[in-house]
Amino acid sequence: MNRQIFVIGFVAFFGFISVFGQSKFSDNLHVMANYHSGFLLPEYSVFNYATQDFVRAIDVSIYKETFGKKSWEQVYKYPDYGLSFFYSSLGNDSIYGREAALTYFFRVNILNKSRFKIYNRTGIGLDYVSKTFDLKDNFLNVAIGSHVNIHFNFRFGAKYLLTDRISLNTGISFDHFSNANTSEPNLGLNSVTAYGGMSYLLGNRVEKIVNEIPEHTKKNIAEVFVSVGGKHSRALSDKYFFASSLALDLHRQTSRVFHVGTGFDLFYDSSVKSQLSSYKSYYDFQTGIHFSQSLIYNRVSLTIQEGFYIGLKERVENYFMYNRGILKYDLTEHFSVRLTMKSHLYILDYPEIGIGIKL
Repeated sequence: MNRQIFVIGFVAFFGFISVFGQSKFSDNLHVMANYHSGFLLPEYSVFNYATQDFVRAIDVSIYKETFGKKSWEQVYKYPDYGLSFFYSSLGNDSIYGREAALTYFFRVNILNKSRFKIYNRTGIGLDYVSKTFDLKDNFLNVAIGSHVNIHFNFRFGAKYLLTDRISLNTGISFDHFSNANTSEPNLGLNSVTAYGGMSYLLGNRVEKIVNEIPEHTKKNIAEVFVSVGGKHSRALSDKYFFASSLALDLHRQTSRVFHVGTGFDLFYDSSVKSQLSSYKSYYDFQTGIHFSQSLIYNRVSLTIQEGFYIGLKERVENYFMYNRGILKYDLTEHFSVRLTMKSHLYILDYPEIGIGIKL
């Protein structure tokens, strides 16, 4: 089964290349392969007993270099974007099995010289894990409750151009996957690996465009978001509970690429009643304030929020703080959609999808 997953992913990647390799799409198009070696992060003591080996992985990627056609590409020093197929062991084949993931990634150049680059890369996608929790046959796997999960990747790396077409890559990669609390258990697995490999330019290299970028105008923005989601409780229940939120965001466009802000949140969580022996109806609601930091790329923003429950508190675990990771896309000047992951520090709570309007 593991070999079949790898073969399917490998063929899919190079089939994609063969379709576009003969057209202008191949300009600035690269294929890259890396080998990884590292370890699982021992967040919980049970991982120490279950882990028997290092994490070993390969990834094959196809990505496109931008050349400054849009001003945003120049602001971010000509970033790259692409698709990556990732295949990995997880420290114990009999308990955790193997993982195969397909992710979309965006790579920003911190330093961009003619032959040498230092970059950070962020990717997100879906994976398939061959082994999951089973009360009878695999009860030691308390990390993963579903075969299909969300895979998140973050890397710091360097690239050196050997020839006009061949480059060497190396760096450190952090990978996390879990099912966003859509199935239990859901501790998820985290790994850190060192990687190295090569890239090859398939088509022609396009000369970079350099234009004067317009001066940024600072201003304040107010937005209202309505979001809906769902979750499982922490009691290994099969029932899926409705959750939603209302948020008011106030942020300052301090620069073209970075915004800071604050806001107010109202949460509704229908799973509260099933987890408390002493319950009142208003316990389903929580209120809080948050602070936010956002990276902006054209119509897309990536936001991290730190929130504190004030007024209506979280009653199940008595958390005083919550966090959210938000991916937002501006549909028009006034309307946007966003995907949100709410958590309490490293413990995921539930995902949401929402729509917003600027006031």
